Amino acid sequence: MMRLCLTAVTVLAGFGAATVAHADGRLEARYRMSLGGLEVGRAALVIEVDDNSYIASGSGRLTGVVQAVSPGKGTAGARGVVARGTLGPRAFAMEAESDKKKEAIRLVMNGGGVAQMAVMPPVGASPDRVPVTDKDKKGIFDPMTAALIMVPGTDEPLSAKACERTLSIFDGRQRYDLVLSFERMEAVKAEKGYAGPSVVCRVAYRPVSGHKPNRTAVKYMMANKEMYVWLAPVAGTRMLVPFRAAVTTAIGVAALEAESFETEPMVGRKASPAKAAAP
Repeated sequence: MMRLCLTAVTVLAGFGAATVAHADGRLEARYRMSLGGLEVGRAALVIEVDDNSYIASGSGRLTGVVQAVSPGKGTAGARGVVARGTLGPRAFAMEAESDKKKEAIRLVMNGGGVAQMAVMPPVGASPDRVPVTDKDKKGIFDPMTAALIMVPGTDEPLSAKACERTLSIFDGRQRYDLVLSFERMEAVKAEKGYAGPSVVCRVAYRPVSGHKPNRTAVKYMMANKEMYVWLAPVAGTRMLVPFRAAVTTAIGVAALEAESFETEPMVGRKASPAKAAAP
């Protein structure tokens, strides 16, 4: 549950970059996480992008009854370059702490894929786990970078085109694809900040490696037809990021929704180290 809280902004929505950048903007957002209508966590996300680089930072913590049963908190962040109209991830880090364990992941990347990685605790050897190969670490995005959607071309970014993609993600333990398809357009409104249209994408989960195919949870997610993400724009850019996400589970709908979604252009400003405030 802690890991879901920490990476919900990125993994639940799990998106990759497309082609044309045109990005000079900043987003600061705060999210509420719920399960079956009950709050289970809070998360915060800060993104800054300019013509040459991007920085993203997130934090999360469990709240309410879940916190009383199993307290947890953590942070995640990524940085990279913007070159030839694409996002190039260079570093990703995630740390999570609960009452049972601590977890940390570090990825260093270049144009060819993952150059260095450290995962603690290490992934244990298991005969029923699909091994992650060197090929699986190429042509991928880390989960945080994958939260940034760049819509190519000159047409309105908030369109069906934003959902027309298959995203390749490696989180240090597993390699998987998220297949997006257009569902509808829908208006959204945060308590503070953005109010306007969003594009809703249906999401399908396709594991590639690092998973155990016979696990019930893996089979359930592969067959799950009720996973959606609502994408909203970052001012001054062609970038869209998650405003809301929802996944139907066996015990209710797991949802992530922005309570505040404050965004502004950054033309003429250089991206600075982004730090997400405590959610």
